[in-house]
Amino acid sequence: MSQDTFIHTRADDPLIAAVIAGLFGEYRARYGDYFGEQEAESVDVYAPPDGVFIVLLRQGRPIAMGAFKRYDEQTAELKRIWTDTSLRRQGLAQKVVRQLEQLALNLGYRRLFLTTGFRQPEAVRLYLSLHYQPQFDTQRDPESYSLPPYDGRLPFIKLLSPDSLPQTAHREQAYE
Repeated sequence: MSQDTFIHTRADDPLIAAVIAGLFGEYRARYGDYFGEQEAESVDVYAPPDGVFIVLLRQGRPIAMGAFKRYDEQTAELKRIWTDTSLRRQGLAQKVVRQLEQLALNLGYRRLFLTTGFRQPEAVRLYLSLHYQPQFDTQRDPESYSLPPYDGRLPFIKLLSPDSLPQTAHREQAYE
């Protein structure tokens, strides 16, 4: 939608508290305590110059988000990709990922890495549709990746180049 606008922010921004809560609530609903207690990650890992945290707003309301952080010198790791449950199947997650790809390329990253969980088939479909290369067998029952020797994460990679990204313009504004 034309009124959708990306902002750059921080993961601890009060504006997006409900969206962050929705993301982690969905993880708990899908996985229970499968992944156990995760060590709290500093919000600074998503801050410039190595990272980005973006939120898609519709009429000033957060509806989708995503972030990346440095994985290594040439690679950014995508994280926190999420869309409001009431607004799914509108291409919003794809819009967020495309924006993150462009921002990562602009920062000099040449590769993206991400993981999604074994109970997120819609995320697997999204990343496959965006030409991310699975580092696991997509023909295998995803639940099998929850058993040893696996850890439940399904990894993907994508090489970035100016030619690998669609030429779409996204309006951005800084959020303070």
